[in-house]
Amino acid sequence: MFQTPKMNRRNFLCGAGALALGGLAGVSQIRASAGTPLSFRTQKTAYAIGERPATEGLFSFAENAPPPVLRLKRNQVARIDVTNGLEDYTSIHWHGLRIANAMDGVPYLTQFPIASEETFSYEFTPPDAGTFWYHPHCNTMEQMAYGLTGILIVEEDEDPGFDADVPINLKDFRLDDDGSLLPYFTARGAARGGTLGTARTVNWQSAPEYEIPSGGLVRLRIVNTDLTRVYKVFLPNTEGHIIAWNGNPLREGIAWPTQEAPLWLAPGERVDIALRAPDVADEVVQAQTLIARQAQPLFSLRTTGVSKKRDLGELKPLVPVEVREPDLRTAETKDILFGWSPEGTGSNNGLCGDFGYTFWSINRNPWPGDAMKRSGPVVELKQGESYILKLTNKSPNLHPIHLHGLIFRPLRSNRRALPSNWTDTILLLKGEVIEVALFADNPGDWAFHCHVIEHQKSGLSGYISVV
Repeated sequence: MFQTPKMNRRNFLCGAGALALGGLAGVSQIRASAGTPLSFRTQKTAYAIGERPATEGLFSFAENAPPPVLRLKRNQVARIDVTNGLEDYTSIHWHGLRIANAMDGVPYLTQFPIASEETFSYEFTPPDAGTFWYHPHCNTMEQMAYGLTGILIVEEDEDPGFDADVPINLKDFRLDDDGSLLPYFTARGAARGGTLGTARTVNWQSAPEYEIPSGGLVRLRIVNTDLTRVYKVFLPNTEGHIIAWNGNPLREGIAWPTQEAPLWLAPGERVDIALRAPDVADEVVQAQTLIARQAQPLFSLRTTGVSKKRDLGELKPLVPVEVREPDLRTAETKDILFGWSPEGTGSNNGLCGDFGYTFWSINRNPWPGDAMKRSGPVVELKQGESYILKLTNKSPNLHPIHLHGLIFRPLRSNRRALPSNWTDTILLLKGEVIEVALFADNPGDWAFHCHVIEHQKSGLSGYISVV
């Protein structure tokens, strides 16, 4: 059994649990092996974010270290024993994985919250290779804000042929200049677009630089685990293309992002990028994001060594996800409205955190995410049937909508052209109406919510039942 050790920063970078892939320093990676459970412990930690002094009171799965990248194998049973070392209740959700409902990690829907110093054993078999992530789904706002978000990679059966694999965890922290924690939400933010962080990080670092092999083929796995921020990402002067969206290989191409037309990556979303590194050593590829229409650095990749002289055409194609195509001829349409909550509605969030008020609702029914009190599903679907979900945003704010346990593909939007790629999360723009299609193949009560966590926790949440 692997026990996440207590580490200082130095032995975190070179300890037994750390796998350096493609020269990527500072990111612990744990690869699960068949028949050997992993043991994770949520705990308080301290860490220096950017140029600030170390921040006390952050949350992680290791002392003085960010949450590790967790690597699993497709179609191989994984068991992860999660012990709660925090004072408040928790649970862990495996974002994007189509697994059995009982292992989905949502309090009161799939399990009871994990109490302090108690352990819950998650056991599941991931059916899809790709880039996913994990995070708490109880006391979600506080625990995610303080650091409990990690990347989860399900490896392909056959290696696609990359020379380096670089996981990128995009996350803000709300910190004062002295490193102390600021309030992780505001009522004003919850009622509008959310409360932005003050320190943007990549793998808990400020604009880090990683080494990649000159002339090599690099897989970037960029994951937005932030509570609020929509990143607008682009890589100038770079040879590459997008190969997967939200964990699923593309069935329809996505344009290469530029400063004029960056890739919007909302909370909960992921993108896999294949790029070819420059041939000359010591050249830098820089990923950037737009902040107030100005380009800001996210992270850099510096070439090293003699050129491998690789070509993007050498990569093996990713295997398409195995999911039944919805039958649009027989699909029933379900209308789902995202907007303000009715006046006079309160909040009942049990053991998993409570704002005490609601601002948002789905179909005029506010349900603070992870609440003890249920009010019935947003919609009920019959297993083995096809459906079209008509998603309507009646608010002036952005809402990245995430569905647990199932995937869907966009059909049409009233505002833009959308590639018809399988996804578990989709960004609703102001006043946008999007129709998506799915085949209801995974039974259970599946959480369905906005991934701006202030919106989720103030009513923009519910669940879809597949019976």
